Amino acid sequence: MNVQISDLMETSGVKFGTSGARGLVCDMTDRVCFAYTLAFLNHLLASGSMKQGDNVAVPGDYRPSSPRIMEAVGLAIQEAGFTPINCGFVPTPAVAAYAMARNIPSIMVTGSHIPDDRYGIKFYKPEGEILKDDEQGMCSRSVELDESLFDEHGQKICDLTWAEETKDAYTEFVTRYTNFLPQGCLKGQRIGVYEHSSVARECLVEIMQGLGADVVQLGHSDAFIPVDTEAVREEDVKLAKSWATEHQLDCIVSADGDGDRPLVSDEHGVWLRGDVLGIVCAKYLGATHVVTPVSCNSAVEKSAHFDSVSRTRIGSPFVIEVMNALLKAGKSNVVGYEANGGFLTASDIEMSGKTLAALPTRDAVIVPLMLLLAAKDKGVSISELMQTLPQRFTASDRLKGVPTEVSQQNIAGLKQDKAWFEQQFGNVADIDETDGFRMTFESDIVVHLRPSGNAPELRCYVEAKSMGKAEAVLKQCLVYLKSWV
Repeated sequence: MNVQISDLMETSGVKFGTSGARGLVCDMTDRVCFAYTLAFLNHLLASGSMKQGDNVAVPGDYRPSSPRIMEAVGLAIQEAGFTPINCGFVPTPAVAAYAMARNIPSIMVTGSHIPDDRYGIKFYKPEGEILKDDEQGMCSRSVELDESLFDEHGQKICDLTWAEETKDAYTEFVTRYTNFLPQGCLKGQRIGVYEHSSVARECLVEIMQGLGADVVQLGHSDAFIPVDTEAVREEDVKLAKSWATEHQLDCIVSADGDGDRPLVSDEHGVWLRGDVLGIVCAKYLGATHVVTPVSCNSAVEKSAHFDSVSRTRIGSPFVIEVMNALLKAGKSNVVGYEANGGFLTASDIEMSGKTLAALPTRDAVIVPLMLLLAAKDKGVSISELMQTLPQRFTASDRLKGVPTEVSQQNIAGLKQDKAWFEQQFGNVADIDETDGFRMTFESDIVVHLRPSGNAPELRCYVEAKSMGKAEAVLKQCLVYLKSWV
């Protein structure tokens, strides 16, 4: 049966988000996952990125549906004439590095940080994650489905037989850092690893211990916990503070479900903003060109640490596109990061005579390592290190149930009349429409409004000179924005 992917997106409810497909678990049937996988493989064949018989790496996270969806993806790979490689349960950046080193594609079965009633599949070309042009190419394709493979509920009726699980993706990711950094460089550091249900928990422990740290394993969970590094749960805020005191920790490190977004605290158990951590990480790595979304903290420009800072739309594909353009222009030492803390290296990194291969996709592990080393080199605590940056604080929230067209209409009106905002925060000094509508006021307050790309929500980001001020401005804005609904 011939199936058009654009039609399947509408009928199944499984649509594209950042780097792949997402939907409710109940909608992500084997048939749907099989079809999306075929579309990806056909797209790569048409573009000349792979040929029949090539290997395709398939890992997953610890969500309960991962084994089922991994098998559906593997079956599609096999039926299409390729060889699925079972990489087991490893972080997204680990399988990306593994596949890129072998010049093969990979398909990560994960819903990232979202609750486990939802799921997703991330697609990686041999050179890295798919970009927006690839997404459009996949959506425009039609695929041939053998309906005899599925029952009336869209679940497969035959089992996949694939080779024994390889541990190489995991092992190579651990040695990526233990071989790059000096032996014993974390000796004397007492680090808590908040394990929860992150697929990065084992490698975080092994890497930290391998570099000499005293590691305390915390909060292991067999049930999936949706840790969102941009919206930390109140229970995780409380846990971190109690753990830091109880165990006398220098730092707590963690990651989201698929291990591409870091969650890092200072010695007091206070979780730190990912976009501020990105500045520290970029500086320690000796980056000269930084790429980051327009929503990220402006301390990166105010720090004057870098030759250039490029701002993009929100989403890793946009960051990668600009990083690629900088490389094409002959720039070196190019890195990127997002507000969620995910850090991307477009260039190989040279430190102390050793080379860290470029990994142009979000990675959660590199951030706490560079933060800890930066603090240790200066002989200060992490909280003291953070005080050396320009003090800019951000707060964000969203209004649910606001149709995208309503948000767009009201934002369009702001271009003509910004009276309410100017009465509250002073004259507008600058406007940035890279992604949404970002106003910088003469008072140095920033208000950024952006309709969500995949839900009827209006997002509001605020930046100010203190956390209290940022939270107060955010509260004012949310009260006013409710009048738009």
